[in-house]
Amino acid sequence: MAEKINQQANGYTRSDEESATSQSKELKRKKRIKLAIYIAIFAVFQIIVITVFGAVIMRAKSPMLRLSNSIEFQKCNVSSSSFDITFATQVRVKNSNFGRYKFDNTTAVFTYGSATVELPTSAADVLSREFAAGMLTFSGEARMNGKVELMWIMKKKKSANLNCTVIIDVNEKKLRSLECK
Repeated sequence: MAEKINQQANGYTRSDEESATSQSKELKRKKRIKLAIYIAIFAVFQIIVITVFGAVIMRAKSPMLRLSNSIEFQKCNVSSSSFDITFATQVRVKNSNFGRYKFDNTTAVFTYGSATVELPTSAADVLSREFAAGMLTFSGEARMNGKVELMWIMKKKKSANLNCTVIIDVNEKKLRSLECK
């Protein structure tokens, strides 16, 4: 018997070596197809993970703006119908994002009722009642505009609002209550 056996297929003869070579090529082709399928599945999985991460975790949130509970009175002149108060406090910005919050200059406005400089007669009546009770209630508002920078890639405009009610004990010249929303 000969070492090589010829096989008849499609009009030509094939040796065992050629048959083994074609089988190994077919096996390699199947392995490449499997590898391509695995890579495609992995890529789809990564896209889903990145999309969920971007939509849920990397969502830009508005920072919180609050007044500190420690108010230091520098000037507190109170008479029966007027007051002149100057105080210093710290404003806190809480940024719960995964990036920096760059903000513009901001001004906080403190008002008594709806008046800033002159009080209408109706407010003067309330003022005299508050002075008789030994307290003064005013509100503070501010809006801080800025941009949140997430992972050095995304920049989103966000604003923080301050809306506080401050009650001062005018007799003792100290803070009685501070509530911020």
